[in-house]
Amino acid sequence: MLWDLAKKRLYQLILVAWGVGTLTFVLMRSLPGDMAYRIAASRYGQDNVDSAAAELVRQELNLDQGWLSSYVSWLLDLLQLNLGNSLVSGLPVSEMVLHQLGHSLLLAGVGIALSILIALPLGTLTAKEVLKKKGGVINSLVVWFSTFTRAMPVIVLGLILILLFAIEWQWFPVAGYGTWQHLVLPSVTLAISLAAVSNRVVHNSVGRVLRSPFYLFSRVKGLTENQTFFRHGVRNMAVPVVAFIGIQLVSVIEGIVMIESLFSWPGVGHGLAHAIFARDIPVIQGCALTMGVLFVLLNSLIDVLCYWIDSRGQLEK
Repeated sequence: MLWDLAKKRLYQLILVAWGVGTLTFVLMRSLPGDMAYRIAASRYGQDNVDSAAAELVRQELNLDQGWLSSYVSWLLDLLQLNLGNSLVSGLPVSEMVLHQLGHSLLLAGVGIALSILIALPLGTLTAKEVLKKKGGVINSLVVWFSTFTRAMPVIVLGLILILLFAIEWQWFPVAGYGTWQHLVLPSVTLAISLAAVSNRVVHNSVGRVLRSPFYLFSRVKGLTENQTFFRHGVRNMAVPVVAFIGIQLVSVIEGIVMIESLFSWPGVGHGLAHAIFARDIPVIQGCALTMGVLFVLLNSLIDVLCYWIDSRGQLEK
């Protein structure tokens, strides 16, 4: 079963790499404006660019080359795992992306871990409260807060945290990188955005298990509430929650781009935003390609975790 899953994910990986790269190539080539002028402005500064400098850049980078030949050249380089060089800095795109990827993985890892620390207690607490009281004040407050937070763009949530914790109270720096304090606000922003939905998934999963016949029967056998919860509840509650984390990876990748740009965090999302303004197509393709491949790999990891937690559904297929 795992071998079939690996082959399926490998096919998806190849399709994602080709699809993301091709779509990025077409979209960037379709943007209005002079690409040579944009690249020259990023190299030399907006005030130091004229038509002569743009023409030199056009000739140096061979930007007058046709779409088809440029696309074929890119595709052949991709087959050799060569992402090319930045049109602005001239550095290899693979080195730039690998450097940025470490920062992005750190931010995403801390954000997901914090979201789990928020969502698990809240979801479990509200599920038990609803089961005992057929309602509850805490559950109502959590539902309201989750709905309000999820409806808010992540960049607005980040701005609120900056205004409170960086400008008003001056507990953490506004933006940048270098110390653990710089990691707090962007990771908390990501964590709150993710936990706003995942706590309700935990709530529903815990409530379903607590009302299930096997769980009630274990209490009849004489097990305490804690023994029943940890022996029979946790594993059955985990599968939907872990599977939902895989779905949330889309939100993580989307949030990373905005959060890194807002907090000037030197990750893939921040690099992607700068590359789009500069029309640095190789960097844009490298960043987008990395995000797409990472999404497939992380989803594969989620599938393996779900199989390890409960392989009954796989065995039935």
